[in-house]
Amino acid sequence: MKLMVLDGNSIVNRSYYGIRPLTTRDGLYTHAVFGFLTTLQRLTEEEQPEALCVTFDRREPTFRHQADEHYKAQRKGMPEELAMQMPVLKEVLDAMNIPRYEMAGYEADDLIGTISRKCEAQGWECVVVTGDKDSLQLITDHTKVKLVSTRMGQTTTKDMTPASFREQYGFDPVHMIDLKALMGDPSDNITGVPGVGEKTAMALIQEYQSIDAIYEKLPDIHAKPAVIRKLTEGEESARHSYYLAAIVTDAPLAFDPQENLRKPFSPDLYELFLRLEFTKLIDKYGLQPATEAAEKQADFAVTVEQVTEGETAQKWLACWRGADHVAVYALPDLRAIGVLCRTDEENAVMAELFFDRYDGDWNALLNALFAEDIKKVSHHVKDLIRTLLENGLRADGFVFDTALAAYLLDATAAQYDLQRLFVSYYHEELPKPVHLEDDAFSLLGDTAAAEAALDSYTAAVDALYGTLRPLLQEREMWELYTRAELPLCRVLAEMEIAGFKVDGKALAEFGQMLSSSIAKLEGRIYEAAGAPFNINSPKQLGTVLFETLQLPHGKKTKTGWSTNADVLDKLRFAHPIVDDILTYRQYTKLKSTYADGLLKVIGPDGRIHTNFQMTVTATGRLSSTEPNLQNIPTRTELGSQMRRMFVADEGNVLVDADYSQIELRLLAHMAGDEVMRQQFLSGADFHTATAARVFHLPTEEVTQQMRSRAKAVNFGIVYGISAFSLSQDIGVSVAEAKDYMERYFNTYRGVKQYMSDVVEKAREQGYVETLLHRRRDLPELSSSKFNLRAFGERVALNMPIQGTAADVMKLAMVRVYERLKRENLRAKLIMQVHDELIVECPIGEREQVEVLLREEMEQVMQLSVPLLAEAHSGSDWLSAKG
Repeated sequence: MKLMVLDGNSIVNRSYYGIRPLTTRDGLYTHAVFGFLTTLQRLTEEEQPEALCVTFDRREPTFRHQADEHYKAQRKGMPEELAMQMPVLKEVLDAMNIPRYEMAGYEADDLIGTISRKCEAQGWECVVVTGDKDSLQLITDHTKVKLVSTRMGQTTTKDMTPASFREQYGFDPVHMIDLKALMGDPSDNITGVPGVGEKTAMALIQEYQSIDAIYEKLPDIHAKPAVIRKLTEGEESARHSYYLAAIVTDAPLAFDPQENLRKPFSPDLYELFLRLEFTKLIDKYGLQPATEAAEKQADFAVTVEQVTEGETAQKWLACWRGADHVAVYALPDLRAIGVLCRTDEENAVMAELFFDRYDGDWNALLNALFAEDIKKVSHHVKDLIRTLLENGLRADGFVFDTALAAYLLDATAAQYDLQRLFVSYYHEELPKPVHLEDDAFSLLGDTAAAEAALDSYTAAVDALYGTLRPLLQEREMWELYTRAELPLCRVLAEMEIAGFKVDGKALAEFGQMLSSSIAKLEGRIYEAAGAPFNINSPKQLGTVLFETLQLPHGKKTKTGWSTNADVLDKLRFAHPIVDDILTYRQYTKLKSTYADGLLKVIGPDGRIHTNFQMTVTATGRLSSTEPNLQNIPTRTELGSQMRRMFVADEGNVLVDADYSQIELRLLAHMAGDEVMRQQFLSGADFHTATAARVFHLPTEEVTQQMRSRAKAVNFGIVYGISAFSLSQDIGVSVAEAKDYMERYFNTYRGVKQYMSDVVEKAREQGYVETLLHRRRDLPELSSSKFNLRAFGERVALNMPIQGTAADVMKLAMVRVYERLKRENLRAKLIMQVHDELIVECPIGEREQVEVLLREEMEQVMQLSVPLLAEAHSGSDWLSAKG
């Protein structure tokens, strides 16, 4: 029989510090609990113990504190974010029926020591799980220690047995106490023998095993006279340290391994995990709601009907047209749709529409349902609109998107599927989405379960609408939602359908040219190295550079020599091979990701149809996937040639318009800095004007290098750049970079005050927001961890500006789209990249579209400085950039 005992404080601490912070929607931190549970699950699967328990420290002083007032005196209190999770963890363990032990006067280690010996006495194996090496002294033939470490979200373990311990340390595990008695332990404030370090202590214990043996043989031991003197003078300290370091194995703990046999989880665990939003763990553990939880009813009565006839459909359509709104949930292929309509506060009707069961004109029914006169609430509206338009159907009348609303209310939640949102807002689970399975509504599927799931998900959309809409209004996001986010769904859906034409022949030729260049580079690299090797292998490349060629400044990591871009950049002039390797990396990236990658996704119409993501970035910016067209390289001449492959259709041109320095203009407006405002109002080159002020020179004496450095500071300030990062960017010392920043802030004092104010306000209210009240919560600012607080401060500085720029761009996209429609132009908005919009239009509409883009982009928001946009046109993306 095997019992596994966990050092609760040790494991939860490592989870807290090793995993990125997680919170529930209500602001309860949960990452330490989640990390503890995932570690527990992994270890139980690995060890398969018959019995399981957890020990915890208590707040009261132990016998060690009473024996030594300095014991652990330097330890800081538990961070608030962890302290709030401790009672939650214990509640979870109780619901899992895992016994937990703690005892006044003793540490968790002492209880573990006692438990391990009681197990041995009854013939049980014991596995001790901890991150603390103190427990290594407990290792015996029947007690194993699993050392746990968590870093960057990854947990690793190391099994320590008598054999592995002796191999590593060179003595028996019990003498770990003697080692500590000599070398001490700063983390516990155990003094040891003053002046005796780890290396000396290790050698002494390996030779003499114990402090008793050492002191018995003094002064004749094999050691330097100075060490013998320190040992002689420090004997009392060594004995006292031994007492403090020794784990108690006979604490007065009532413990029987049999009482810790694993038991089924309590039904309460399901509800608890829902409250903690641990949906993955619910699935992993296969938890089910208790009977009473499964029978929860909506707060209104729902009548369900299937619409199978055209005549009945007309009755329903009339009902929907007269409703305040209907909730619509559609399968991706539109073959099944749920429509919920509230008739009054206590009643609702659910209509189920199935393509295979409807005897009327299915497309006519959908065209009527998705017409403008029926107000619809749905989930991920942009995707639904695209599907409808691709099928030649109407896609109007959408008044709310629950996914977009949830994103605005919590921009860092990462996922906004209905299941997660329902758990987050109502602490209830929706049924498994069986309605999405391929055979859900066929004779092979469980049609009753699929229909019930369809109804539940439709009702969930309606419930979330009732919850989220007031929250948006309460947080002053309604204008942002109705002016930018919701109307953008239609704009993006049409952009995705339109796509961007690509010259496939030119792209293939570009790929062949890259292949030829890559082959030549390989030859040169192999010749310089003296033999072929895998250039893409960091290990082999490191060996070639730093061992074969003996290049300077090599930096070794745990896995071998570092060969990242920063390392290679510093070696550019050390050997010609380095420049070839950097070029090789650039060319292979261009070929695999762009030349080859883009060829694979060109549609039958010769165009690439990207997918715009609306709920990914915390700043509100759009992102592009499958493929990512917002990441086409532009920093190198060869990379920018990729844009030449994106072309206008025959008889058309591309019009490209982008904002000029939008983030700096927003900074000037939001900071209210009069000097910066006047520079933008004057129309002068802003970076040159900044350099002139910072370096106290006439404008005409500003060099290109000065302007470049001023530009780096200008944009760096927006991103909360540090002096160190700036020094790396512009190639100067940290002191020089700091001097540039001080000069900058002396020039733009309003900016410095704004930066101080925005961080302070964020600390007070727990969030930052844009001019249109797009919000980002910042719990990091109250974290006990310095790195998290520093991250929160950087976000507090840059999010209001970047987020407002995103808001401006979205408003501009909607205005451009609406004006193109209003003026009956054939031009189409086809791409958005950062601060840039691209329209494809007939050659005859070129001038009108250029003017239209400039006007709508510049007039979208009134600021105290002008928004400027420049528009150019050409037959391809590169030439249209101007």
